[in-house]
Amino acid sequence: MNDVLIRRDGGVATISINNAARLNCLGVAQITAFIDAVTALADDPDLRVLIVTGEGDRAFMGGANLLELGELNPPRARDFLILIHRMCKVLRDLPVPTIARVNGFCLGAGLEVMAACDMHIASDNAVFGMPEVKIGLPSVVEAALLPQLIGWGRTRLLLFTGDNIDARTALEWGLVEKVVPAAELDSALGQWVHSIVESGPKAIRLQKELMREWESMPINEAVEAGIRCIYRAYQSEEPKRMVGEAIQRLKDRKRG
Repeated sequence: MNDVLIRRDGGVATISINNAARLNCLGVAQITAFIDAVTALADDPDLRVLIVTGEGDRAFMGGANLLELGELNPPRARDFLILIHRMCKVLRDLPVPTIARVNGFCLGAGLEVMAACDMHIASDNAVFGMPEVKIGLPSVVEAALLPQLIGWGRTRLLLFTGDNIDARTALEWGLVEKVVPAAELDSALGQWVHSIVESGPKAIRLQKELMREWESMPINEAVEAGIRCIYRAYQSEEPKRMVGEAIQRLKDRKRG
C-alpha cells in the first residue's frame, strides 16, 4: 500500500495520506513518503496549486502514530520531530499555494501540517486539537505557527488544555478560512482552486515567495521587498499580456 497518494488534474495536484484505517496517523513511512512526493512536485514548472488532505472522510491527519511515539528515546524523538518539521517545511517552501482540505479529525502533528499550508478549508464535522500534553509531551515544531493564525491566548488554550475544538470554533478563531457541509467540501475547494489557476502563474509564485519573506520582515523592509517583487514581475510578459486582456474585456463590456 502506498503511504501517500498523488492525484493530478493538469496543474492541480492533490497529496493524500493513505492510512484511513488509522485516521491517517503519521508514522515515519507516511512522513517520509510525503516529504519525497512534495519535494518532487516542487520541481514541476507546470504545478499551480497543491491540495493536502487525508484519505476517507474520517480524518485529515489524526496526529503522530502513538505506537511509534511509544518506542522513542531522546535521540530518536529529536529525529522524529525533525522529520515532522521537514514535512511542514516542504509545504511552506513549495513555490505554489497549498490548500489544506480538512475532512474530519485534524490533531497534533496533523494540525501542524494544516497550519503549514497557505489556505485552510474544512468540513463542518472537522475536529481540531493539539493533545500532546495529554500524553506527556509539549506541542513543538510548527505549533509555533499557531500564534500568528489564532493569537497567543487561543494558542495557549489549545496547547495547555489539549482539548479539541469544532469546525465552527476553528473558523471563528481564524484557524481555517472556510467551513462548509461535508458534501460541499470539494465544490467549495474547487472555487478557490479555480481562482488560483486563472491567475497569472508567475504572479502567484512571486506572491507566495513575497509573503514568505513578509513573515520575518519589519514593515518597511516588507514594502521594499514588494517593490523589488513588482520589478521582477515586469521582467516577464505576463503582466503586459494579462493587463491587455483585462482592458479588452472592459472594452467588450462597454460595447455590449
